[in-house]
Parts: sequence; structure tokens; C-alpha cells
Amino acid sequence: MPRGLDHIVHAVRDLDAAAEFYSRAGFTVGARNRHAWGTHNHIVQFPGVFIELIAIGEPELIRIGAPGTFSFGAFLRDFLAREEGLAMLVLEGKGAPADAAAFREAGIGDFKPFNFEREATRPDGSPTKVGFSLVFAADEKAPDIGYFTCQQHHPENFWNPAFQRHPNGAAGIAGIVMASSNPGDHRHFISAFSGERHIEADANGISATTPRGIIQVMNPSAYRATTGTEAPDLARGAHLAAIRFIVRDKAAATSALKGGGIAATECDAGIVVPPDGAYGATLIFEASK
Repeated sequence: MPRGLDHIVHAVRDLDAAAEFYSRAGFTVGARNRHAWGTHNHIVQFPGVFIELIAIGEPELIRIGAPGTFSFGAFLRDFLAREEGLAMLVLEGKGAPADAAAFREAGIGDFKPFNFEREATRPDGSPTKVGFSLVFAADEKAPDIGYFTCQQHHPENFWNPAFQRHPNGAAGIAGIVMASSNPGDHRHFISAFSGERHIEADANGISATTPRGIIQVMNPSAYRATTGTEAPDLARGAHLAAIRFIVRDKAAATSALKGGGIAATECDAGIVVPPDGAYGATLIFEASK
């Protein structure tokens, strides 16, 4: 069964500054949370999908995992030593044991599921608990992208409409854009990871339409033509490059960005905030259809 987008991990070095940037861009940003393995985050929610702003908060807590495990903290530490930007793509979990078996059979991962809980904060400020099971995968031609599925165990404590209303009019995430020198190299991985057998291909790259959002892999020239920005450095392999937001009113989004002092341009893709102004990520605002 195909897996939809669950969340996108935006790794930054200064979490407070990045949270303030997203707030100025017109997003509702949740409270700061911490993980037992040294990372801290803020959540920007939409119905069924979210952005995780994340940084290393307590580096002394990072541990290298045992064989057959994936160290979330170490991956982000190493990513941030090189750059800031979109570091991980996460799809909805259909059940950790089943996902792990599917990834093992497809040859895209042989990692043990990782289970954890943390304290969260409700809109009224009261504490609650959320829990997750993660199953990791790996694309050898995209070593700088982390991939995993996320199964929520207390979804009623996590999702909240109050956190999904954004002053800039953003109503959801249309998809994620990767850049690759050879998009076709990732066809098997994207299909196996998403569970979507039908992968569209053209001269610009490949794409998979999931139950919640589109995963696109573009070559650098197509990415440049579409977004008006240069693709990330691809010397080490493919990179996550852009998030596509759905907005109810492009004029309202433009006004929110301008009011927050966020530089943006408009091109065929929509309203574009370039990576040099968005902590290594390209943010694209598209009018809902």
C-alpha cells in the first residue's frame, strides 16, 4: 500500500532563529521539544503532514547506534557539519514490522525499528505524550538524505487544528522536490520506499504521486527552470531541495512574506523563497487548484 508524506526534516544550526524565520514567513510554529538523543525541534503542522525544524541541542547525548540501527542524532550532526537544509524525508508508517520487512525485501534497508516517546505541549500549554515507531531506509546514491517511515501511537495527542492555521494562508504541503544529476538512478528506491509502483518519468526527471503529496526528483537544469534557483551541490549525490506549499491566496502569502521581511520572487512554480534566505531550503508557495 502506498505511503503518503508524513514530515520533512529541516536541519538548522540556530533553532531559535529558524523558528523565528518560519514565524515571520507566516507559519504557526509549535513549542520547542527535546529528544533524548540530543536533538531539539519545533513543529509546523498541516493536516496529516508537518515540517520538523531541528538542531543539535545537546551534542553530548548523541550516541552511535549498534550494528543494524540508524543513529538519528549522529546523522543530523554530520549533516549540519556540512550544511543546513532539508535533511530527511519521512513517510507515514503502515506498521513498523511490515515496513522493515518490505524495505529488507526491496534491498533498501535492514535496520531495526526504533521506538520512542516524548512530552509534547497542547495549544493551552498543558503537557501530553506522543509516541512513534521509525523504520529507516537508505539510498546509496543519496547518502546525505535520511529516509524513514513514522508510525504514530498517540495521534490524537499530536495533531491539532489550532496548530494548522497559518497567517500566510498555507493549507498543506503539495510535495517535496529532490535534485539529482541522474533522477532515474533513484527510481527503484523511490518506488520501494513510497510503495508506489507507478513512477512517472520525462526529460526533467521522475515523480511519485503518494496518497499525501508528490515526490519529485529533478535534474539540475529542470530544477533551475522550475524554481528560478540553483540546485544544491550534488557532488555527494542527490539532495532534498524544496518544499511545495499549497496556499489559499497567493496575494495573502506574498503580503505575509513581505510583512515578515522575507525576500521572495515569483516564477512558474509560484512564490519562491530561495535557500540563502531560508536556512538552505527552497520554499515554494503555490495557489490551490
